[in-house]
Formats: sequence, structure tokens, C-alpha cells
Amino acid sequence: MKLAILATLFSGSAAFVAPARQNARAPTTFLQGGQDISALTSEVTTIFDSEEIARTLPHRYPFLLVDKVVEYEENKRAVGIKSVTLNEPHFTGHFPDRPIMPGVLQVEALAQLAGIIGLKGAGAESGAIFFFAGADKIKWKKPVVPGDTLVMEVELLKNKRGIVKAKGEAYVDGELAISVGSMTFFLQKEEKKEE
Repeated sequence: MKLAILATLFSGSAAFVAPARQNARAPTTFLQGGQDISALTSEVTTIFDSEEIARTLPHRYPFLLVDKVVEYEENKRAVGIKSVTLNEPHFTGHFPDRPIMPGVLQVEALAQLAGIIGLKGAGAESGAIFFFAGADKIKWKKPVVPGDTLVMEVELLKNKRGIVKAKGEAYVDGELAISVGSMTFFLQKEEKKEE
């Protein structure tokens, strides 16, 4: 009986259509190819690469969340890139069947970009540390998933007596993914060690 049902199902297999992939895009009629698609970012200049970022921030894998900085105005603003990949450890549990970059890590990535502005800026001492002290007015607009390129922009609003205020936004494919209306930081100068 079971074989008869299976045979009937398979004989009408033309009626079965594979389920549509989630987030699948409509096929394009014009294919560009790898070289042309790669050329779309040819005018984007890297200001600080991953090695320079590692010399600036104390964070390391798996918690360093800025891959490069592509725009930078000293003590004012920066645009940074985070390439989101499936091999990041948080995706094993968030969520195994539908990996999404945790919102707190998106906020942290923006905070790290603000840290680069603060630590690279005029008046910052070598060895100083930029502590994240708070965030307000956070809005998530769309999930950030493996394969996405998170393009972040942070602007410093205030930098007075070691207290820094900033705001930031991040985009995926030109669409707003997250906005943070206010981030607060404390810039701690390096403590001098007595000899």
C-alpha cells in the first residue's frame, strides 16, 4: 500500500515545485560577472585596515567587530565595514536554524567604530581605553544575517572632559538595519606605572 502511494506521488512529481528560498531575489536578465560586481566597490578607499584597527582597539577575535574604516574625519565621524560570516561563534546558538546577528553585537560594532574615532582623535593618549557606558533610542529595522555587509556610520556629538557622546546607524544593501540615537563613552587615560 505504501509503495503504491509513493509511486503515485512520484509519477505526478511535475506537480511538485521546490519551495521558494527565503529572501530569494528575482532573477536578473543581465548578468554582470565577478569582475564587474567587484568593481562596484573600486572607489571605496580603506582608511584603516584590520591591522591598524587592532593597534587602536583592545578587542580581539571573536569580539573585534569592525573590519575596516573607509571614511574618517578626525574627532567627527567615520564609516566602517563589518563583513558578517556564518563562522562567527554566536551563530551556533543565535539561531541554529535561522542565524541572525544579535542586536547587542550590532550596537557593539557601532560602539567600536565610535571608539576608533575617539582613540584616533586629537587629544587621545596612546594606550587610552574607550569604555562603553550606555546607549539610548535603539531601533532595529531588519535582521542582519551571514553574508551581509554591515556598513556603519558613527558621528561624535560631544567630547568633553573624557565623556564622549555619539550617534550611529548601520545599513545592509542600502537599507537601514539599526539606528542608535545616543551612545555614551568614557575615555580613560593610560595609568602611569611607577618604576
